[in-house]
Amino acid sequence: MIARGFRFKLDPTPEQDALLRQFAGVCRLVYNLGVEQRATWGRKHRIGYVSQAADLTRLRAEFDWIRAVSVSCQQQALRDLDRAFQNFFAGRASFPRPRKRGVNDSCRFPGREVETKRLNAKWSAVRLPKIGWVKVRDTRPLRGALKNATVSLDATGWHISLACEIEHDAPAPRPESVGIDRGVATTLALSTGEMMRLPESLERIEAQKRKAQKVVARRKRGSNRRRRAQARVARLQARQARIRRDFHHRATLDIARRFGVAVLEDLNTRGMSASARGTVAEPGRNVRQKAGLNRVILNAGWHLFATILAYKMEERGGQVVTVPARFTSQTCAACGVVDARSRESQAHFVCVSCGHTDHADTNAAIVIKRRANSALLDVEGLHQQPFEASTGRDLTGSENPRPSGRGRC
Repeated sequence: MIARGFRFKLDPTPEQDALLRQFAGVCRLVYNLGVEQRATWGRKHRIGYVSQAADLTRLRAEFDWIRAVSVSCQQQALRDLDRAFQNFFAGRASFPRPRKRGVNDSCRFPGREVETKRLNAKWSAVRLPKIGWVKVRDTRPLRGALKNATVSLDATGWHISLACEIEHDAPAPRPESVGIDRGVATTLALSTGEMMRLPESLERIEAQKRKAQKVVARRKRGSNRRRRAQARVARLQARQARIRRDFHHRATLDIARRFGVAVLEDLNTRGMSASARGTVAEPGRNVRQKAGLNRVILNAGWHLFATILAYKMEERGGQVVTVPARFTSQTCAACGVVDARSRESQAHFVCVSCGHTDHADTNAAIVIKRRANSALLDVEGLHQQPFEASTGRDLTGSENPRPSGRGRC
């Protein structure tokens, strides 16, 4: 069995739109009340999901506008809260924070209470408790047993995500493997020599978004014109996210169909995109340049790519392997010599030892692929003083001796 999500665009009527907003608001209120209750009394009275569900029953009996919302989605909000506290106590997440309007506009229904039906070639309908049949833009067939349905609001409107369990037998994995280098100038470089880049439309939308952000800055806070300008920025950001996600899905599907093992660098994206601002006492250097690099890194969506690739490879019997990222861009794929001088530019790699020439990203992808089965996984290049070589300065022979021939080179 595998779990898969199917996301569709909803087309609610004005009355249904109001009901959906009411459902999302009440679920958000129940969640926030649960956060406050457990933060205040949880440790002393050992409050959990069961006791909070009983309190919810009494709350619904007292307030009609809360009772008007389906109890199932309110219980799902409490289950989310209970899972958030479990993750907090296990050290996997920070302390749960209250949900906010405009950010957490969603509610979830159990699958047993949701029905779907086909209307025509382009439209379907989904029945939600106390809301009724809502039209759905049908873009792909639904598979498996429906477990739950999450309705959410973003800048482009209401969407529904249907979580399904599908019976699946993974086929035998393909014997081929591939190394993948995630970069800035080239989004994805494969060890086969293929290059994959984000669509150029993202840059055009980014230019439009910057102009729209300048308009927001000129609008008076709290005005309707400012809210409309902010909505335009949000729509552009949502469009960028959809284009980026579509690129990742297409790229990962192509890789998963052709290879049995995909080798990636173990990148700390959060650390790589951290601000260089520093503190008042010790201000950072090249802050604006680092901010621009951070934007490009986050725009590439390296973590999203790895997440999507992992489940697509698993579905087809393959696997994703991560290797240390240290010196992959400075290591020669032909002889294994590590030297920063070999990386002549963003795109060119010319080994200072053997003269091997290749595209820098392709060379790095080959090194990444080779490290997956290397016995010297963590010590590649240590015979050449990598801490000195990484500085890029000219090294003498005594500082950086050439390999003796008895090692991997």
